Amino acid sequence: MNIIAVQGVSKVFRQKKGRRLLRDHVRDIVSRNQPDGFHALRNVSFTVSQGESVALVGANGAGKSTMLALICGLATPDEGTVEVHGPLAALLELSSGFHPDLTGRENVMLNAAFLGLHKRQALEKFASIVEFSEIESFIDQPLRTYSAGMAMRLGFSVAVHCDPALIIIDEVLGVGDSAFQQKCMERIHELRRDGKSLLCVSHSIPLVRELCSRAIWLHEGSVVMDGAVDEVMGPYEEFMLNPHGLRGGLRGAALPKLGARASSTD
Repeated sequence: MNIIAVQGVSKVFRQKKGRRLLRDHVRDIVSRNQPDGFHALRNVSFTVSQGESVALVGANGAGKSTMLALICGLATPDEGTVEVHGPLAALLELSSGFHPDLTGRENVMLNAAFLGLHKRQALEKFASIVEFSEIESFIDQPLRTYSAGMAMRLGFSVAVHCDPALIIIDEVLGVGDSAFQQKCMERIHELRRDGKSLLCVSHSIPLVRELCSRAIWLHEGSVVMDGAVDEVMGPYEEFMLNPHGLRGGLRGAALPKLGARASSTD
């Protein structure tokens, strides 16, 4: 069973121009001229199966965050389809959805509701959420009195206690000291052992190798390579060390296996 199915997805962010006359807009429509824009994604296709752990890798501007936004329902594709089956926990900006004037307790209940938990379920998990976050003595204080690290701890704890079918991680594991970071990693491994799917975006190659068994390399909005993590990360690391030297070969003969798996999902 596929948790994520991305088929032929393209996304263009239109460039804003100055004010234009109505006749200019009508002329564009009649002539089918499209305004210039930035192509964040170009005909991207892949699937993520239940229980699979997949990394999206690529240089800045490759389209990773745009892809996550589409999967999380924060944006819609201009072409193609994105299907997600089952509840997801998106560990993007961990304090998003929190209100600074509400207490930690109130924010836990609010955030849990956003993630699909009923009030009874949230109350049952409340003690575990607070214990994991290690901020029990501050839980009834307004969030505005929390440090950024404390708010992120609470956000992470809520997300991983909501029994997601899919966990999405985007460069957010710097949540507190090294001991707490290790605790977060152990929790993610535990969720994986329970059969949860994982989609991870990170520039940390060791983290990708630790968490994921498969990697999808995006470059300028297109899938360059999709395969076993060791198979993909070798060429990717070489590219990141010498991007100008390999750039011309990304879609050519320099890397003959590129795109093989991606094309099989079309």
